[in-house]
Amino acid sequence: MSEHPELGFEDALGALEERVRSLESAGVPLDKALTLFEEGVSLARTCHEHLEAAEKRVAALSRGGAGIEESPFGDE
Repeated sequence: MSEHPELGFEDALGALEERVRSLESAGVPLDKALTLFEEGVSLARTCHEHLEAAEKRVAALSRGGAGIEESPFGDE
């Protein structure tokens, strides 16, 4: 289950980008950098879960010759 269920994909991605920018800035103390990294990993998991859910919805709604049929996302 998501570690940040209150965040939608865009919010989680924005929060992740903020952590990355902070980590890229000079002079971040080690303890703060570790905290930012841990938060980033958690936010990345949340984003991944949102993307997996979206992929499943797309797969369930993809249309084939016989109407709506499920097919794995990315299969050609």
